[in-house]
Amino acid sequence: MDWWAAANSLNDSRPRRSPAGRTPRLGILHVASEAEPWAKTGGLADVLGALPAALEALGHRVTTVLPLYRGAVLPGAERRPLSIRLGALTWQGSLHVLALSPGRRVVGVDVPEWFDRDGLYASGGHDYPDNAERFAGLAHAALDFAQQDLDGGRIDIVHAHDWQAGLVPALIRQQPARWTRVARAGLVMTIHNLAYQGLFPKEVVGRLGLGWDLFTVALGEFWDQFSYLKCGIASSDMVTTVSPTYARESTQPALGFGFDGVLRALGDRYVGILNGIDTTVWDPASDPRLPARYSALDLTGKQVNKRALLDRFGLPVGDDALARPVIGMVSRLVSQKGFDLMLDAADELMALDATWVVLGSGDAAYEARLQDLARRVPSRIGVHIGFDEGLAHLIEAGADVFLMPSRFEPCGLNQMYSLRYGTVPVVRAVGGLDDTVRPYRARARRANGFKFRDATPDALIRTIRQVLRVHKRPERWAALMREGMSDDHSWGPSAREYVKVYRQARYAAALRWAD
Repeated sequence: MDWWAAANSLNDSRPRRSPAGRTPRLGILHVASEAEPWAKTGGLADVLGALPAALEALGHRVTTVLPLYRGAVLPGAERRPLSIRLGALTWQGSLHVLALSPGRRVVGVDVPEWFDRDGLYASGGHDYPDNAERFAGLAHAALDFAQQDLDGGRIDIVHAHDWQAGLVPALIRQQPARWTRVARAGLVMTIHNLAYQGLFPKEVVGRLGLGWDLFTVALGEFWDQFSYLKCGIASSDMVTTVSPTYARESTQPALGFGFDGVLRALGDRYVGILNGIDTTVWDPASDPRLPARYSALDLTGKQVNKRALLDRFGLPVGDDALARPVIGMVSRLVSQKGFDLMLDAADELMALDATWVVLGSGDAAYEARLQDLARRVPSRIGVHIGFDEGLAHLIEAGADVFLMPSRFEPCGLNQMYSLRYGTVPVVRAVGGLDDTVRPYRARARRANGFKFRDATPDALIRTIRQVLRVHKRPERWAALMREGMSDDHSWGPSAREYVKVYRQARYAAALRWAD
């Protein structure tokens, strides 16, 4: 039996559920391309910044391996030499190992040729041409660290995140004799966004010395290209994504990005776990970035933040301006986020009794249209192109409404930040947005926001009109705010769900080795 057949012997009829009982203390190795506070382009970094701490709080040992990009530092870290051979070439660098707490470490992979660059994955809107090498190198570095880290304790789970870490489980399954310390670990892959699949010309397989047994339909071959993400999915014992609804959506052709059949074939080995948020960083009662703190018991500080937000964007701050709702958006400016819906409806939206603030960067066409809109109606909309963490917090605190008209959204975090800050979310009912927002209806008892389903400008306009009508009823609006602020979106519940998946992965790995 070859390695792939043996690895997939779980496709028989035996139960995959792990035995009942208390989960012992686990040694968990995360591999990802970004993590707060060292590197961030989106929600992946927030997850890798908060999930390890939540797992440690449950009693587990956690190590996170990520690239050490330009400007990232790990003060006081132990440095270990690193040599990585990919095909005919060898790269030199170092590993920076830092203990963050008794049960949690971070390891920075420092290879300047790969990671000392302006952007994490791209420059000038174009992916780096050597991304295949860069993230194959990350996978090798993580596994070599695990193999050599004899003082770090047993590794029970290897958890890879997104395509950049997709080779990690594939290499473990392909070469168990090389990385013996993780060979019997449960292998977990998390898809944070299925739209990014790590697709490269098939020639990279030979060039990087990966072995052509990875380039098969069952593993990494995807329409005659090589997919790092597919490798990770096919090689893992369990696969997760970041919300229950997105798990269902991604098994259908409309939102599966060609992977729907691959994901359906996993059956109960594919699980959706809603992301949490870091409730110490995102807390209006203690947020140091805000001019005024507030809570569900005392909302007076929110009006102070609203005034500061309008002033920051150069918008009117008189009594009339403070009385009308401020609608905020903080997002990458890409088609996924539904900015075309908002911009196509812009003339009607700007005529409504509301003020808009937008923070983000991305597609040059969206940036230009937003800036043009701000020039045409400067009293109604303020636009900041780029990203500013402090301004993002101020928008969450100072806005009355937060809009996320996404065409698809695996999880979304801003709607959860908004709920915590008493800023009522308006979302399309997709992915994690659908899982977290309970829509307002006249007699709804636990509503915390507004939803619309059709991806059309008309549906968006109708929903915003409804929002403005409800905003004129202070008691109902205050009830919406307080309901959202009472929701628990901390990482504790999500971390416990991951531990359940880890137990299943360990059981699957044990069966795999029993064969």
